[in-house]
Amino acid sequence: MTLPQPPKSELPHAILADSESNISGHGTYDKTSADRDLETLGYTPELQRNRSTWNVVFMCFILSSVPYGLATTFTYPLAGGGPSNVIWGWVAVCLIILCVAVSLAEITSVFPTAGGVYYQTFVLSPPWCRHILAWICGWAYMTGQIMITLSVNFSTAQLFVASLNVFEKSPGVGITDHFEAYHVFLIFLAVTLLCHAIPTFANKYLPWLEQFAIFWTIAGVIAIVVCILVLAKEGRHSAEWVFTDFEPLSGWPAGWSFCVGLLQASWATSATGMIISMCEEVREPAIQVPKAMVGTVAINLIAGLTLLIPICFVLPDLNALIASGQPVPPTLKSATGSSVGAFCLLVPLLILGLICGVGCATSTSRCTWAFARDGAIPGSKWWKTVNRRLDIPLNAMMLCMTIEILLGLIYFGSSAAFSAFSGVGIILLTLSYACPVAVSLIIRHRQDIKHGSFYLGHLGTFCNVVAVAWTILAIPLFCMPTFKSVTVETMNYAVVVFVGIVLVSALWYWVWGHENYAGPPIDGVNPHAEE
Repeated sequence: MTLPQPPKSELPHAILADSESNISGHGTYDKTSADRDLETLGYTPELQRNRSTWNVVFMCFILSSVPYGLATTFTYPLAGGGPSNVIWGWVAVCLIILCVAVSLAEITSVFPTAGGVYYQTFVLSPPWCRHILAWICGWAYMTGQIMITLSVNFSTAQLFVASLNVFEKSPGVGITDHFEAYHVFLIFLAVTLLCHAIPTFANKYLPWLEQFAIFWTIAGVIAIVVCILVLAKEGRHSAEWVFTDFEPLSGWPAGWSFCVGLLQASWATSATGMIISMCEEVREPAIQVPKAMVGTVAINLIAGLTLLIPICFVLPDLNALIASGQPVPPTLKSATGSSVGAFCLLVPLLILGLICGVGCATSTSRCTWAFARDGAIPGSKWWKTVNRRLDIPLNAMMLCMTIEILLGLIYFGSSAAFSAFSGVGIILLTLSYACPVAVSLIIRHRQDIKHGSFYLGHLGTFCNVVAVAWTILAIPLFCMPTFKSVTVETMNYAVVVFVGIVLVSALWYWVWGHENYAGPPIDGVNPHAEE
């Protein structure tokens, strides 16, 4: 049974203003009206709204950090099918994620809060199931962001080690080949501390850092592309090989091997919905955040192809690249014929990795803070506070950082077990994105979003269906090992981590949640919601 549609007068003020007076996005919002809209959604404004439209676009871009994300996960599509898996897999996933972004944008234009998809799931769901659905979505959204931030910071550490290995002690032996696990962990620790210190003590300067990241990315990609194509010391492949050669090296049947290779593109685009957690620091969230989410996916598609196609033209032996674990550094060394030249081209990617880590840490802290203020995690009274001197949820940020460091210790036991965090981060975020979309589509029949500033009618319905279908595929897909022949080192432990998170959240719901969890305040949004 569906819920009655709230009267148009009860929809948030800003959404009405935009849908009635200026659906193109040039409305009359200001800081005060955005805060009034937040109060309508049931919350007291606590964070500073210091981000304009372009700032939101820039942050969306650094959360994805496509050149960096694609560079650190190049092994998966190479094993999945080679260059055609790299290029066409990227195109396919971007088109799917565009549908996800459109679906989230429609809903966010009506319910723009830091609670993001968790709040949206609660307010859209019927009373009989809203608590459990919001609980599932919220835990998936929060832990997914923590896992993605963890994997970003550890990938930066691993890319740094691989970048140093372009310098050799002897032929075929990199200078860090004998690094112990604790060496890599210490680099990860330094990266994690830095990526949390910057948004902690320089929050008001983050918009400037995000602007810098855009120009740094453009300059870095141009430098890489020009150098490898002009030098190409080991020659260039034909266009036919780059765009059509498909050779599964994973051992899986061709079609499934291609799908498993999509992990690269999926990881690089997994942060698409994380920007919603920044809604309470954006001046016009109901307009700016939806547009930024959708626009950034389109930009990322072009940026990704700009980097991927030239790299595929100069790829050396694929088996050697897959064995290296980090194919981009040896590819750049092969193309330039110089260790120094390759390392210089890797510096932009390393710096972009740090900036991406800063963005992920910022978004994750806001998501955790928003979830805590509704009492959904243990110790919520500590994690829901905002540090007035720094204007950030400092306690929530420190909680996330501590969890990431503790989970990083798993690397001492198994590097394969640690790699599961990338896959499980994708699974959790994809699941959380699908929750409000599925509820809006299946239960509410998209009635709540018709007066939003980003309503796309039948096109939006199509995008909703694609987003839900992608989730159904992604959950089992990214639990699969990259190689069919499984060993302790090649096993994908994502399913173990995923089940562990589900058990922890379920236990907390059984111990505390089912009796005490009331969910976010929604009386001002839909006061007449009844079955």
